[in-house]
Amino acid sequence: MKMTPGHLSQILLTLFLATAVLPLDTTRAQSGVRDKQQECSPASHSEIPDDFRPAVGSFDFTRREEQIPMRDGVTLHTVIVIPKTSQKAPILLTRTPYNADQITNSKPSSHMEVALENGLDNPSDVFIEGGYIRVVQDIRGKFGSGGNFVMNCPLRGPQNSTLVDESTDAYDTVDWLVKNLPESNGRVGIIGTSYDGFLSLMAAIHPHPALKVAIAQNPMVDGWMGDDWFHYGAFRQPNAEFIYTEESTHDSSNRWWTNDYDTYEEFLDVGSAGKLGKSHGLDQLGFWQKILAHASYDKFWQDQAVDKIMAQEPLEIPIMFVQSLWDQEDIYGATAVYRAIKPKDIDNSKVFLVIGPWSHGQEISDPGTSLGAIKFNSETAAHYRNEILLPFLDNYLKKESHKLEIAPVNAFETGTNVWRRLRKWPSGCDNGCTVKFTPIYLGANHTLDFDPPQGDGNVFDEYTSDPSKPIPFQNRPIPTGDFGGNAWSHWLVDDQRNFTTRPDVVSYFSSPLTKPLMISGQPMVQLIASTSGTDSDWVVKLIDVYPSSVADQAKMGGYQLMVAADIFRGRYRRSFENPTALQPNAPLPYAFALPTVNHVFLPGHRLMVQIQSSWFPLYDRNPQSFVPNIFLAEPQDYQKAVQRIYRSTNFPSNISLPVVSP
Repeated sequence: MKMTPGHLSQILLTLFLATAVLPLDTTRAQSGVRDKQQECSPASHSEIPDDFRPAVGSFDFTRREEQIPMRDGVTLHTVIVIPKTSQKAPILLTRTPYNADQITNSKPSSHMEVALENGLDNPSDVFIEGGYIRVVQDIRGKFGSGGNFVMNCPLRGPQNSTLVDESTDAYDTVDWLVKNLPESNGRVGIIGTSYDGFLSLMAAIHPHPALKVAIAQNPMVDGWMGDDWFHYGAFRQPNAEFIYTEESTHDSSNRWWTNDYDTYEEFLDVGSAGKLGKSHGLDQLGFWQKILAHASYDKFWQDQAVDKIMAQEPLEIPIMFVQSLWDQEDIYGATAVYRAIKPKDIDNSKVFLVIGPWSHGQEISDPGTSLGAIKFNSETAAHYRNEILLPFLDNYLKKESHKLEIAPVNAFETGTNVWRRLRKWPSGCDNGCTVKFTPIYLGANHTLDFDPPQGDGNVFDEYTSDPSKPIPFQNRPIPTGDFGGNAWSHWLVDDQRNFTTRPDVVSYFSSPLTKPLMISGQPMVQLIASTSGTDSDWVVKLIDVYPSSVADQAKMGGYQLMVAADIFRGRYRRSFENPTALQPNAPLPYAFALPTVNHVFLPGHRLMVQIQSSWFPLYDRNPQSFVPNIFLAEPQDYQKAVQRIYRSTNFPSNISLPVVSP
């Protein structure tokens, strides 16, 4: 081979480098030292030890991870956080599908208060101040736990032929904790929000003797009637994202994907909710298959409704229900179970209710001074945690605790922005009050009046509902993913003025009030309406209209605040279990309850009722032509319809308000 200058230069450089490192290598060889750190071959030793043990001597808590065995041999991953000062301390348990590791280590720190700060379901200021042992457990099939995940796993019975359910898993967990935590006093409470609130209620059914109290904050109770999955038969489409995340992987690592920024555009383009699911592969997921197969309120849903279940079970331990007045996810459940089991509480000592001016779970860690543009003039959530929740837990979980008087009902009164301690719900005030349902009628010229309408015949207001142009539930764009981003938490208090002027929304106003009007309970819709189609949705909103000028709050002038609102799918007018087509152009009655309120309309304010036939993309579009299953509706099924709202002596549409009178 011919030697070129380039070859020669390369050879000289190689010799130079070899000579430069030779003394060092020779020295190592002579000393018998082998530099293992320079080796990267597969046979070399890893720099990562097999069992690293953190130096935690300065920590003010100890953190244990256990695999607690259940009665069928499955083990559940459980994180136990124990303050180092704990001696005979009570245990506060949360069972969750949302990652016990993350909840108990949201901010890595040597201080328990910081490590647990802002973790889901962590009112950390409560249990740290109270000296509680904190236990968080992954439920079956999620994250570190074994077994199979089943969404809202039914109790053993018609829909669960196994030997285990969330009640037995809670029992077995409590049994292990009191036998294996010598730092504890043997008394356990369970607390949870949303799905975890549902799990708290499951633990209260056939509870372990050491379980002394349960806290159910914004619990999932009846997924068809008014919580996560449906409202009176209308499907809540953002939950397709939730089901996708929870069931596509054990660790919930898959995130909803999209090419659209605006959920409205994405969901409208895809068509039906069934096609939305298919476009993301949800057909592979067990719970989505159940959703498609059980669009109506059949035995599948009825057998799982927690309020119905608990109404049939003995009341064994004290339970506190926490209801948020503007809960965008589970606005139905807390008061539904309260109503179902309160009659069993003969001495008014076991069933408690807290009603606060919050969004879903806002009471856990937020100060609660405001929600969206609405200000409450105090730290309402901090008040709940420090003045209600902590004393309540201490009463039942600390043997040395003096029994404090916890009011059976603590209800925040919006409008006046004050807390009320009540003996029962609804009552509105602490003594001498009555609640009387009083209809306020839809009248001529878009008025509202407590006097019944005058005039016979078919008097009505009408609008055209077009499924190709559904009414958004909040101002667009509505960001896709995680339920619309930050705006999701406060859309229920958003100003409704942008929707009042739409031609497919009909609105009715009262005269300005001359004195306060207080309502406590659930307003009842008595709507008489017709559609030119054979199916229809009816959305009814009860709104507090502020005066045109508000002192010190210029932006609140004329604000339209939804106090209560809900949707009703017309095909279920006669039966929730067996849908039927509507008779076209026939005035038909629709009766349903709006969510719980505790509100004072102040002097100078007006009442307002809005009615419309879509609320998109929060709820799937009604085709307005009857099809057996709306999830399977085809493009040709979606039809415009003329909607009429009747308001005469013969057809007196109204909202029956639970008015509080002294």
